[in-house]
Amino acid sequence: MIPALLLVFSAVVYRVTTGLLIHSGASWLSNFAPLAAIALCSAAAFPKKYKFSVPLVTLFISDAVINFRYGAPLLDPQILVRYFALIAVGFIGVLLQNRASLKTLLPASIVGSTIFYAITNAFSWLSDPGYAKNFAGLIQALTIGLPQYSATPSWMFFRNSLISDLLFTLLFVLCMNFGRSMEGSRARAARFRPAAAG
Repeated sequence: MIPALLLVFSAVVYRVTTGLLIHSGASWLSNFAPLAAIALCSAAAFPKKYKFSVPLVTLFISDAVINFRYGAPLLDPQILVRYFALIAVGFIGVLLQNRASLKTLLPASIVGSTIFYAITNAFSWLSDPGYAKNFAGLIQALTIGLPQYSATPSWMFFRNSLISDLLFTLLFVLCMNFGRSMEGSRARAARFRPAAAG
């Protein structure tokens, strides 16, 4: 589990770094942060007390750093909806906890990315007066967004989060498998030592 935990913390450090770099002109990094995958994989693989605490606490810390840097409020409705979306994705991970593998988590990662994107963008559509409150306004929120907020269209945010979620999920499963094989090696070594001593 330790390699997987280190991966989660590395992803959060990466999110903070890219969050600070985006306003320096690296807009192609927009939303290239595996938030949904962290929630999904943590809920699928970690012990009960870490399933939701690890993704939510790490997200909160990264939000605090990024929002402090840009003078944004830490708890506004958009951020709370983001946490709600991550909890929803986490429940998919809980459903897969007894059969978490690359075969189950990669498709679940695509579903999780889509759910996270749909929930957060639908909330933007409902809450932002710049969007028309009709089907065309919803499509705008899900595809191009509002140009005054970012030069990056919404669909690119989705693409970036989907790619980063898939990459993170792949690395997470590799880290979990590596951690299990290390634990198995230690357990076999511990069993072998007393036999050798006797």
